[in-house]
Amino acid sequence: MPTRQITVVGAGGHALVVIDALLSAGWSRGSIVVCDHDPQRVGQTVAGLRIVSPPARAGAFHVAIGNNDVRRRLLEALRQAGGEPVSVVHPAATISGLATIEPGCLVAAQAVIAPGARIGQGAIVNHAAVIDHESIVGAYSHIAPAATLGGAVRLGEGCLVGAGARILPRLVVGAGVTLGAGGVATGDLDAGAVYVGVPAVRVR
Repeated sequence: MPTRQITVVGAGGHALVVIDALLSAGWSRGSIVVCDHDPQRVGQTVAGLRIVSPPARAGAFHVAIGNNDVRRRLLEALRQAGGEPVSVVHPAATISGLATIEPGCLVAAQAVIAPGARIGQGAIVNHAAVIDHESIVGAYSHIAPAATLGGAVRLGEGCLVGAGARILPRLVVGAGVTLGAGGVATGDLDAGAVYVGVPAVRVR
């Protein structure tokens, strides 16, 4: 059971998921500090934990913010200040011993990460998402609930794969792509673009 302290940065809905995963993994309430940069949230509670102002130095920390760009900015700033990004894995997730999870990730309950997969720094693999064998999820990407990456997919940094979306095996997805909820990618996706539909088509 973990005994050291961890600072959860962010106090919104995604933080609630992170705190639940920490508690389920055996962290005690006394070892979890929740902070938020919004002064209106300071003094309130999330999951029964009081929200405080962000510390100057975080030590072990997890950035619990769903927005990819904000999560990247805060994680990199805290790391430069000497903090240690910690990955949070719900015990109900299934992760192969042959997969790699880089620092600062969240792997939520019922997610599956298959052998040879690599999850980049600060990425989110949300509830019931599936990352099949040898797929790469770029840093600061978000795989939303029940989304699936087929085998050997290459997903760039800062992507958003919407709830229930599918990316077929061996496709290459450029950095910053958004694939809308329920979309099915049947071909490579251009960096920075937005795709929706079945099959997915570029709309922006």
